[in-house]
Amino acid sequence: MSLRGDERLAEPVAEERLLSGSGIRHALEAFVARVRGGDLGALPVVLGIAVIWTVFQLLNPVFLSSENLVNLTMQCAAIGTVALGVVLVLLVGEIDLSVGSVSGLAAAVLAVTFVQLQWNIVLSLIAAIAIGCLVGLLYGFLYTRFGLPSFVITLAGLLGFLGLQLWVLGETGSIAIPFDSWLVQFAQQMFLPAWASYVVAVLAVTAFAWSLVRRSRRRAAANLVSQSYGEIAVRSGVLLTFLLAATWYLNLYRGIGVMFLFFLGLVVAMNFALTRTRWGRAVYAVGGSVEAARRAGIRVDRIYLSVFAMCSTLAAVGGILAAARLASANQSSGTGDVNLNAIAAAVIGGTSLFGGRGSAFSALIGIVVIQSISSGLTLLNLDSSVQFMVTGVVLVLAVIVDSLSRRTRAATGRA
Repeated sequence: MSLRGDERLAEPVAEERLLSGSGIRHALEAFVARVRGGDLGALPVVLGIAVIWTVFQLLNPVFLSSENLVNLTMQCAAIGTVALGVVLVLLVGEIDLSVGSVSGLAAAVLAVTFVQLQWNIVLSLIAAIAIGCLVGLLYGFLYTRFGLPSFVITLAGLLGFLGLQLWVLGETGSIAIPFDSWLVQFAQQMFLPAWASYVVAVLAVTAFAWSLVRRSRRRAAANLVSQSYGEIAVRSGVLLTFLLAATWYLNLYRGIGVMFLFFLGLVVAMNFALTRTRWGRAVYAVGGSVEAARRAGIRVDRIYLSVFAMCSTLAAVGGILAAARLASANQSSGTGDVNLNAIAAAVIGGTSLFGGRGSAFSALIGIVVIQSISSGLTLLNLDSSVQFMVTGVVLVLAVIVDSLSRRTRAATGRA
């Protein structure tokens, strides 16, 4: 074996030795080893957010004001929910180009049934979400039954469901949702009281710490490498400090919006499903290698079907949130940059276009990047054309980072 080959084999062995240690120092050394091996995680996008926020704050001191950050969080919820569904299809190595059209169709169904047909709001919500689920099931059926590429299926859906949206809206083309409905109040006016926001932050960190402790105990019982209690305490303490500081700062204006909290809840729930359930492990397995997943006994067709269904369902939920925030549904709902921003957010957040790598939190940090760029450029009174160009550059950089990290992992035997 060549010297270079020996070096490649030695690197993973060295990393395993680092992971076999315990304590904060060994955790930091293991983190550095993973980064050197191409496992960057969310590091590039976190650094990107820091750079973007620093630049815009220097150009306009209003950018990091509590008022602007509260508005930014509220703007993230709708498209971020759509991006969460895109993350799922990307994890299995597929794509959905119709999430914008599906979100617009769901908004149209909600408005027509609730305002024009005078349905109960709960029934209207169920109908709108059901439409999204049926669309995803149709995509999954066409993909698994006939082997049609997801690109072609969802591109056809983009056009077809946009036309269906226009037909549902009818000649008026725009339907206003009453401001006094609880749905619009939920999206525009509901904010947590200051004390409740602190309670939520503490409960979130408590749940996070307890999950780490349980995981550490299970791994220790199985004689596997586990985190020390000291490391868990440090990680939980840092997270608690950050959340309390962010909560205090947002409370200087209006606080944490209930709609944004709902979006965070969806992200956490999806992260749990992906990391702690058999279905989630199957999703990553299919994205890593379809044939290997099939030979391992995974019902691959069912995974594809469920992923497409959940993607379109989340797109419908995102469309409902967008319509509630605007208090209307019209012919432009789900069009424009909604589709592209949702896909870009998933990729920028760290989800690989090649499948098998990413997390639910990719949608959160990705949409923060997208909306930060939009908010910053708006404060600078720059044209939307600049926003599209900057977002395009950031998207290309994210894909380049993903490609380089894959190459590094392959070179070090971690692919």
